[in-house]
Amino acid sequence: MNDTKITNTVASHRTMGDSTADIHRTREIARAFTNSLSPALGPDVADTLVLVVSELVTNAVRHGGGRYTLELSASPDAVSAAVSDPNPAPPREVTPDLNGGSGGFGWHMVRRLTDGVTVTPGPGPGKTINALIARTPVHSTE
Repeated sequence: MNDTKITNTVASHRTMGDSTADIHRTREIARAFTNSLSPALGPDVADTLVLVVSELVTNAVRHGGGRYTLELSASPDAVSAAVSDPNPAPPREVTPDLNGGSGGFGWHMVRRLTDGVTVTPGPGPGKTINALIARTPVHSTE
Protein backbone atom coordinates (compact mmCIF):
# COMPACT_ATOMS: atom_id res chain seq x y z
CA MET A 1 0.00 0.00 0.00
CA ASN A 2 1.42 3.38 -1.00
CA ASP A 3 -0.17 6.74 -0.26
CA THR A 4 1.32 10.16 -0.89
CA LYS A 5 -0.34 13.28 0.50
CA ILE A 6 0.91 16.80 0.06
CA THR A 7 -0.54 19.95 1.59
CA ASN A 8 0.82 23.45 1.95
CA THR A 9 2.70 22.63 5.15
CA VAL A 10 3.02 18.87 5.39
CA ALA A 11 3.96 16.04 3.04
CA SER A 12 3.68 12.35 3.88
CA HIS A 13 4.23 8.98 2.25
CA ARG A 14 3.38 5.52 3.57
CA THR A 15 4.57 2.12 2.34
CA MET A 16 4.75 -1.45 3.63
CA GLY A 17 7.17 -4.32 3.06
CA ASP A 18 8.14 -7.76 4.26
CA SER A 19 11.46 -8.76 2.69
CA THR A 20 15.09 -7.77 2.36
CA ALA A 21 14.38 -6.92 -1.29
CA ASP A 22 12.15 -4.12 -0.03
CA ILE A 23 15.07 -2.39 1.74
CA HIS A 24 16.47 -1.06 -1.55
CA ARG A 25 12.97 0.03 -2.56
CA THR A 26 12.52 2.00 0.67
CA ARG A 27 15.76 3.86 0.01
CA GLU A 28 14.42 4.80 -3.42
CA ILE A 29 11.11 5.87 -1.88
CA ALA A 30 12.91 7.97 0.73
CA ARG A 31 15.07 9.61 -1.96
CA ALA A 32 12.03 10.36 -4.13
CA PHE A 33 10.25 11.77 -1.07
CA THR A 34 13.17 14.10 -0.27
CA ASN A 35 13.35 15.21 -3.90
CA SER A 36 9.63 16.05 -3.92
CA LEU A 37 9.75 18.46 -0.99
CA SER A 38 9.44 22.20 -1.38
CA PRO A 39 11.31 23.93 -0.04
CA ALA A 40 13.99 21.38 -0.86
CA LEU A 41 16.03 19.72 1.85
CA GLY A 42 19.75 20.38 1.99
CA PRO A 43 21.73 17.47 0.52
CA ASP A 44 23.12 16.44 3.93
CA VAL A 45 19.64 16.29 5.47
CA ALA A 46 18.27 14.35 2.49
CA ASP A 47 21.15 11.84 2.64
CA THR A 48 20.67 11.47 6.39
CA LEU A 49 16.98 10.69 5.99
CA VAL A 50 17.71 8.04 3.34
CA LEU A 51 20.36 6.40 5.56
CA VAL A 52 18.10 6.46 8.64
CA VAL A 53 15.24 4.91 6.64
CA SER A 54 17.56 2.18 5.37
CA GLU A 55 18.79 1.35 8.87
CA LEU A 56 15.35 1.37 10.49
CA VAL A 57 13.81 -0.80 7.77
CA THR A 58 16.77 -3.21 7.83
CA ASN A 59 16.39 -3.56 11.59
CA ALA A 60 12.63 -4.14 11.24
CA VAL A 61 13.21 -6.90 8.69
CA ARG A 62 16.08 -8.52 10.62
CA HIS A 63 14.90 -8.11 14.22
CA GLY A 64 11.31 -6.88 14.18
CA GLY A 65 9.43 -9.80 12.74
CA GLY A 66 10.13 -9.33 9.04
CA ARG A 67 7.26 -6.97 8.22
CA TYR A 68 7.22 -3.20 8.48
CA THR A 69 5.30 -0.07 7.68
CA LEU A 70 7.28 3.05 6.80
CA GLU A 71 5.73 6.49 7.05
CA LEU A 72 7.71 9.53 5.91
CA SER A 73 6.53 13.00 6.77
CA ALA A 74 7.76 16.55 6.50
CA SER A 75 6.84 19.81 8.14
CA PRO A 76 8.35 23.25 7.66
CA ASP A 77 10.90 22.49 10.41
CA ALA A 78 11.70 18.77 10.16
CA VAL A 79 11.40 15.48 8.33
CA SER A 80 10.64 12.21 10.02
CA ALA A 81 10.63 8.49 9.37
CA ALA A 82 8.37 6.23 11.40
CA VAL A 83 8.89 2.48 11.07
CA SER A 84 6.44 0.07 12.69
CA ASP A 85 7.00 -3.67 13.06
CA PRO A 86 5.23 -6.52 14.88
CA ASN A 87 7.93 -7.09 17.54
CA PRO A 88 7.20 -5.23 20.80
CA ALA A 89 10.83 -5.41 21.98
CA PRO A 90 12.61 -2.06 21.78
CA PRO A 91 15.91 -1.81 19.90
CA ARG A 92 18.91 -2.61 22.02
CA GLU A 93 22.43 -1.32 21.89
CA VAL A 94 24.98 -3.96 20.99
CA THR A 95 28.67 -3.66 20.44
CA PRO A 96 29.23 -3.37 16.68
CA ASP A 97 30.88 -6.43 15.14
CA LEU A 98 34.00 -5.07 13.49
CA ASN A 99 35.23 -8.43 12.21
CA GLY A 100 32.37 -10.90 11.73
CA GLY A 101 29.95 -8.86 9.67
CA SER A 102 26.97 -9.51 11.94
CA GLY A 103 26.10 -5.83 12.29
CA GLY A 104 25.40 -3.78 15.37
CA PHE A 105 25.92 -0.39 13.73
CA GLY A 106 22.38 0.59 12.72
CA TRP A 107 20.83 1.65 16.02
CA HIS A 108 23.98 3.59 16.95
CA MET A 109 23.84 5.41 13.61
CA VAL A 110 20.14 6.22 13.86
CA ARG A 111 20.59 7.71 17.33
CA ARG A 112 23.68 9.67 16.27
CA LEU A 113 22.30 11.06 13.00
CA THR A 114 18.86 12.15 14.19
CA ASP A 115 17.69 15.01 16.35
CA GLY A 116 15.27 12.78 18.24
CA VAL A 117 14.16 9.15 18.34
CA THR A 118 11.13 7.76 20.13
CA VAL A 119 9.96 4.18 20.50
CA THR A 120 6.26 3.75 21.22
CA PRO A 121 4.02 0.69 21.56
CA GLY A 122 1.79 -0.25 18.66
CA PRO A 123 0.24 -0.68 16.36
CA GLY A 124 -1.14 -3.91 17.76
CA PRO A 125 1.43 -5.87 19.71
CA GLY A 126 4.41 -4.24 17.92
CA LYS A 127 6.25 -0.94 18.16
CA THR A 128 6.88 2.20 16.15
CA ILE A 129 10.22 3.96 15.99
CA ASN A 130 9.98 7.61 14.97
CA ALA A 131 13.17 9.39 13.93
CA LEU A 132 13.12 13.18 13.60
CA ILE A 133 15.64 15.19 11.58
CA ALA A 134 15.62 18.98 11.57
CA ARG A 135 15.59 20.58 8.13
CA THR A 136 18.47 22.70 9.37
CA PRO A 137 20.97 20.40 11.10
CA VAL A 138 21.13 21.09 14.83
CA HIS A 139 22.74 17.96 16.25
CA SER A 140 26.33 17.85 17.40
CA THR A 141 29.10 16.96 14.93
CA GLU A 142 31.62 15.88 17.57
